[in-house]
Amino acid sequence: MEQTDPRELLKNIVRIFDQLKLTYSVTGGMAVLIWGRPRFTADIDIVIEIGPSDVKGLVKALMDLNKSGYIDEDTANEIVRRGGEFNFIDGTTGIKVDFWVSDNGEFDLSRLKRRVAKEILGQKVYFVSPEDLILSKLKWYKESRSNRHLEDADSILKISGEDLDKNYLDKWAKKLDIMDEFEKLRLA
Repeated sequence: MEQTDPRELLKNIVRIFDQLKLTYSVTGGMAVLIWGRPRFTADIDIVIEIGPSDVKGLVKALMDLNKSGYIDEDTANEIVRRGGEFNFIDGTTGIKVDFWVSDNGEFDLSRLKRRVAKEILGQKVYFVSPEDLILSKLKWYKESRSNRHLEDADSILKISGEDLDKNYLDKWAKKLDIMDEFEKLRLA
Protein backbone atom coordinates (compact mmCIF):
# COMPACT_ATOMS: atom_id res chain seq x y z
CA MET A 1 0.00 0.00 0.00
CA GLU A 2 1.42 3.40 -0.98
CA GLN A 3 0.95 6.51 1.08
CA THR A 4 2.44 9.96 0.55
CA ASP A 5 0.91 11.75 3.55
CA PRO A 6 2.62 11.10 6.92
CA ARG A 7 -0.83 10.97 8.51
CA GLU A 8 -1.74 8.11 6.17
CA LEU A 9 1.38 6.22 7.25
CA LEU A 10 0.54 6.86 10.91
CA LYS A 11 -3.04 5.67 10.37
CA ASN A 12 -1.81 2.45 8.77
CA ILE A 13 0.71 1.80 11.55
CA VAL A 14 -2.00 2.35 14.17
CA ARG A 15 -4.16 -0.24 12.39
CA ILE A 16 -1.25 -2.68 12.75
CA PHE A 17 -0.98 -1.88 16.47
CA ASP A 18 -4.72 -2.45 16.85
CA GLN A 19 -4.53 -5.81 15.04
CA LEU A 20 -1.55 -6.90 17.17
CA LYS A 21 -3.12 -5.47 20.35
CA LEU A 22 -0.06 -3.33 21.11
CA THR A 23 -0.37 -0.36 23.46
CA TYR A 24 1.23 2.79 22.05
CA SER A 25 1.27 6.57 22.27
CA VAL A 26 2.39 8.97 19.53
CA THR A 27 4.88 11.51 20.87
CA GLY A 28 7.50 13.86 19.40
CA GLY A 29 6.79 16.25 16.54
CA MET A 30 3.49 14.65 15.51
CA ALA A 31 2.15 15.15 19.05
CA VAL A 32 3.43 18.75 19.04
CA LEU A 33 1.25 19.29 15.95
CA ILE A 34 -1.75 18.20 18.07
CA TRP A 35 -0.96 20.06 21.32
CA GLY A 36 1.33 22.92 20.30
CA ARG A 37 2.29 25.04 17.33
CA PRO A 38 2.48 23.55 13.86
CA ARG A 39 6.04 22.75 12.82
CA PHE A 40 7.83 20.55 10.33
CA THR A 41 8.62 17.05 11.50
CA ALA A 42 10.63 14.55 9.50
CA ASP A 43 9.70 11.46 11.50
CA ILE A 44 7.05 9.81 13.62
CA ASP A 45 7.91 8.95 17.24
CA ILE A 46 5.87 6.31 19.05
CA VAL A 47 6.24 4.91 22.57
CA ILE A 48 5.21 1.26 22.41
CA GLU A 49 4.70 -1.59 24.86
CA ILE A 50 6.11 -4.57 23.02
CA GLY A 51 7.51 -7.91 24.07
CA PRO A 52 9.91 -10.26 22.27
CA SER A 53 7.02 -12.42 21.07
CA ASP A 54 5.46 -9.41 19.28
CA VAL A 55 8.45 -8.40 17.14
CA LYS A 56 8.06 -10.90 14.29
CA GLY A 57 4.39 -9.98 13.78
CA LEU A 58 5.15 -6.25 13.82
CA VAL A 59 8.02 -6.61 11.34
CA LYS A 60 5.90 -8.74 8.99
CA ALA A 61 2.97 -6.32 9.14
CA LEU A 62 5.21 -3.30 8.47
CA MET A 63 6.82 -5.01 5.48
CA ASP A 64 3.37 -6.06 4.20
CA LEU A 65 2.38 -2.40 4.47
CA ASN A 66 5.28 -1.34 2.27
CA LYS A 67 7.50 -3.92 0.58
CA SER A 68 10.10 -1.24 -0.18
CA GLY A 69 10.29 -0.24 3.48
CA TYR A 70 13.14 -1.15 5.79
CA ILE A 71 13.22 -2.57 9.31
CA ASP A 72 15.92 -4.77 10.82
CA GLU A 73 14.25 -7.58 12.75
CA ASP A 74 17.45 -8.52 14.63
CA THR A 75 17.91 -4.93 15.81
CA ALA A 76 14.25 -4.71 16.81
CA ASN A 77 14.58 -7.92 18.85
CA GLU A 78 17.72 -6.65 20.57
CA ILE A 79 16.16 -3.27 21.40
CA VAL A 80 13.00 -4.89 22.77
CA ARG A 81 15.20 -6.95 25.13
CA ARG A 82 17.50 -4.15 26.32
CA GLY A 83 15.46 -0.97 25.76
CA GLY A 84 15.82 2.04 23.51
CA GLU A 85 14.45 2.59 20.04
CA PHE A 86 14.33 0.86 16.69
CA ASN A 87 12.90 2.19 13.46
CA PHE A 88 11.04 1.51 10.27
CA ILE A 89 11.73 3.55 7.14
CA ASP A 90 8.79 3.85 4.78
CA GLY A 91 10.03 3.16 1.26
CA THR A 92 7.47 5.40 -0.42
CA THR A 93 7.84 8.58 1.62
CA GLY A 94 11.24 8.05 3.22
CA ILE A 95 9.63 8.86 6.57
CA LYS A 96 11.33 7.24 9.54
CA VAL A 97 9.14 5.85 12.31
CA ASP A 98 10.96 5.57 15.63
CA PHE A 99 9.54 2.98 18.01
CA TRP A 100 10.59 3.85 21.57
CA VAL A 101 10.22 0.70 23.66
CA SER A 102 8.49 1.43 26.96
CA ASP A 103 10.81 0.73 29.87
CA ASN A 104 7.72 -0.04 32.01
CA GLY A 105 9.02 2.51 34.50
CA GLU A 106 6.64 4.67 36.49
CA PHE A 107 6.69 7.58 34.01
CA ASP A 108 6.22 5.41 30.90
CA LEU A 109 3.33 3.56 32.54
CA SER A 110 1.75 6.85 33.58
CA ARG A 111 2.02 8.45 30.15
CA LEU A 112 0.65 5.36 28.40
CA LYS A 113 -2.26 5.27 30.87
CA ARG A 114 -2.97 8.98 30.26
CA ARG A 115 -2.79 8.90 26.46
CA VAL A 116 -5.50 10.78 24.59
CA ALA A 117 -7.42 9.57 21.52
CA LYS A 118 -7.66 11.91 18.52
CA GLU A 119 -9.06 11.18 15.09
CA ILE A 120 -6.61 11.21 12.18
CA LEU A 121 -8.08 10.55 8.72
CA GLY A 122 -10.98 8.64 10.28
CA GLN A 123 -8.75 6.49 12.51
CA LYS A 124 -8.62 6.72 16.31
CA VAL A 125 -4.97 7.44 17.18
CA TYR A 126 -3.58 7.68 20.72
CA PHE A 127 -1.31 10.61 21.50
CA VAL A 128 0.70 11.38 24.60
CA SER A 129 -1.15 13.87 26.83
CA PRO A 130 -0.02 17.51 26.60
CA GLU A 131 1.38 17.34 30.15
CA ASP A 132 3.43 14.23 29.38
CA LEU A 133 4.65 15.76 26.13
CA ILE A 134 5.86 18.86 27.99
CA LEU A 135 7.66 16.65 30.52
CA SER A 136 9.20 14.50 27.77
CA LYS A 137 10.33 17.56 25.85
CA LEU A 138 11.95 18.98 29.01
CA LYS A 139 13.74 15.66 29.62
CA TRP A 140 15.05 15.67 26.04
CA TYR A 141 16.04 19.33 26.41
CA LYS A 142 17.98 18.57 29.60
CA GLU A 143 19.82 15.71 27.87
CA SER A 144 20.50 17.37 24.51
CA ARG A 145 20.23 21.12 25.16
CA SER A 146 18.40 21.34 21.82
CA ASN A 147 16.31 24.51 21.91
CA ARG A 148 13.74 22.86 19.64
CA HIS A 149 12.55 20.75 22.61
CA LEU A 150 12.24 23.84 24.80
CA GLU A 151 10.39 25.71 22.03
CA ASP A 152 8.01 22.77 21.59
CA ALA A 153 7.31 22.60 25.34
CA ASP A 154 6.76 26.37 25.42
CA SER A 155 4.26 26.23 22.55
CA ILE A 156 2.29 23.44 24.26
CA LEU A 157 2.27 25.37 27.55
CA LYS A 158 1.05 28.54 25.80
CA ILE A 159 -1.64 26.82 23.71
CA SER A 160 -2.92 24.28 26.26
CA GLY A 161 -1.97 26.22 29.42
CA GLU A 162 -5.37 26.69 31.04
CA ASP A 163 -6.35 23.06 30.47
CA LEU A 164 -3.14 21.51 31.84
CA ASP A 165 -3.01 19.56 35.10
CA LYS A 166 -0.53 21.74 37.01
CA ASN A 167 -0.26 19.34 39.96
CA TYR A 168 0.66 16.48 37.64
CA LEU A 169 3.29 18.65 35.92
CA ASP A 170 4.82 19.72 39.26
CA LYS A 171 4.85 16.17 40.63
CA TRP A 172 6.59 14.69 37.59
CA ALA A 173 8.96 17.60 37.02
CA LYS A 174 10.29 16.90 40.53
CA LYS A 175 10.39 13.11 40.05
CA LEU A 176 12.14 13.40 36.68
CA ASP A 177 14.62 15.95 38.04
CA ILE A 178 13.64 18.59 35.49
CA MET A 179 12.21 21.18 37.88
CA ASP A 180 14.84 23.78 36.89
CA GLU A 181 13.90 23.35 33.23
CA PHE A 182 10.20 23.49 34.09
CA GLU A 183 10.64 26.69 36.11
CA LYS A 184 12.61 28.23 33.23
CA LEU A 185 9.73 27.34 30.91
CA ARG A 186 7.09 28.80 33.23
CA LEU A 187 9.00 32.07 33.51
CA ALA A 188 9.47 32.41 29.74
